[in-house]
Amino acid sequence: MKVIIVGGGQVGGYIARLLIDNGNSAVVIENKESSVKSLEKNGLKRENIMVGDGTDALLLEKAGVRRCNALVCTTGNDETNLAAAMMAKFEYDVPKVIARVNNPKNAWLFNAGMGVDVKINQADLIGHMIADEMNYQSIMTLMRLSKGEYSIVRVHVDYHSPNADKPIAQIKLPERALLIAVYEDDTMIIPHGETVIRAGQYILAFADEQSMEELNRIFGASTAV
Repeated sequence: MKVIIVGGGQVGGYIARLLIDNGNSAVVIENKESSVKSLEKNGLKRENIMVGDGTDALLLEKAGVRRCNALVCTTGNDETNLAAAMMAKFEYDVPKVIARVNNPKNAWLFNAGMGVDVKINQADLIGHMIADEMNYQSIMTLMRLSKGEYSIVRVHVDYHSPNADKPIAQIKLPERALLIAVYEDDTMIIPHGETVIRAGQYILAFADEQSMEELNRIFGASTAV
């Protein structure tokens, strides 16, 4: 997979290294020399860095925007992220455009009409993580999706859960929730009906707000304890 990242700060640099370490191709576009030096200092090769403006059409084309699978906008400026997103989607028809929201008041602008397929609103995500810690003893929000009320959440199976040591087929799950994976230590499995849920495991799930409450009840500690 080929990915272009507009913005070479800590977020953009981390994403690039993660993608490259997993066998993907990544190019970071950054216009600040200090950030470029930081990228190189942290192990990113010069061949994976382009110096310039991420909204410059010539630079985007040189970076391979016509052939990339995704473009990620991670600068600290919402206007720049939106401009790069619109160019990628409407000028070059990039299949997947992901953009970072810096100011929560601007979140409403990050939509399909502005070229954004997925928005990452860090303030919103942190806020929901804190709320989940207060409301749900067993659930943490990992990502809120830009469309609808669904989130990807991590569910911890409590040692006092009434459903520990049961196969999934015997657990009544909410209709608007989907279990994505079950993992413990370094072992991860794709769940099916015969998969037995063990205490101490973590479950990745796709769920709406109401389903999160039900998952907390199903896999959290029994109220009888």
